[in-house]
Amino acid sequence: MRRRTKAPAAPLPQVAGVDPVRLRLPADPAGTWPTVRDHLLARYAGAIGAARVEAMLAEGRFVGADGAAVRADEPYAAGRHLWFHRDVPPEERVPFEVGIVYRDERIVVADKPHFLATTPRGRHVTETALARLRRGLRLPELQPAHRLDRLTAGLALFVVRPEDRGAYQTLFRDRRVRKEYEAVAPYDPGLALPVTVRSRIVKERGVLTAREEPGEPNSESRVELIEHRGGLGRYRLVPSTGRTHQLRVHLNRLGIPILHDPLYPVVREDGPEDHTRPLQLLARSLKFTDPFTGAGRRFVSGLALAPLPGGDGKVSAG
Repeated sequence: MRRRTKAPAAPLPQVAGVDPVRLRLPADPAGTWPTVRDHLLARYAGAIGAARVEAMLAEGRFVGADGAAVRADEPYAAGRHLWFHRDVPPEERVPFEVGIVYRDERIVVADKPHFLATTPRGRHVTETALARLRRGLRLPELQPAHRLDRLTAGLALFVVRPEDRGAYQTLFRDRRVRKEYEAVAPYDPGLALPVTVRSRIVKERGVLTAREEPGEPNSESRVELIEHRGGLGRYRLVPSTGRTHQLRVHLNRLGIPILHDPLYPVVREDGPEDHTRPLQLLARSLKFTDPFTGAGRRFVSGLALAPLPGGDGKVSAG
């Protein structure tokens, strides 16, 4: 098996905690792109406009491995790496801070607030947990070991050194991390709990919601009732898999969609986010064996979901 060649180090520095985009020029056996300019126009003009691509070339925004600006008329060379920083429009600041639950020389365990993306994606670039942590902790090489949905709050594990990242990612890939979540959702006295939900979940790129379809299950979640009051319940959720929107889909399937969910069961119209109505889903705890020290690790979020209405005491799940 031929090993993939490691990409060279980025010649551009981070900007506001965000890495430059790395582009590897693909094979072009038909000679479609005589120059670098031709390929960049074909690749990006549809997204940002041909005039903006031309302007970025003129401004020297695209650079090669040596850090030198790429000329528009340079001959196309398949396999060459280019870097650039994309234009980032001003982003509304998410008015909540990222908490630090634990930090050592290898990992940072953060308490990510609702509404803050874990990593740069789409229109969320500088307003992400990764960018904020890199800036605040002065850890430019910090990387996530997994991803927590933007609307979900709670624990997210980041790795300090690039050479350690694979070991922690493998824990999540091989399902050797026990993750527990909490959710607030309607209480249904007729729903028999605890229950384990298994289904096949499909999430298509560009489609807001995931869907369940017939076939071999690829997702599994255990749902337990912790307490209930005032028509709402607090639930403990233990996923064995990590499909996109898995817990939201499974609770919706049970007829108890998570409180303030903008997608399930009905997609709300796009508009300004209401930071006073966060999705009531929290990544409560992470438990795993450290791949380097062999020590057992367990971390618990310091965040909390909204209290159930009425009274000070808990109503048991029984």
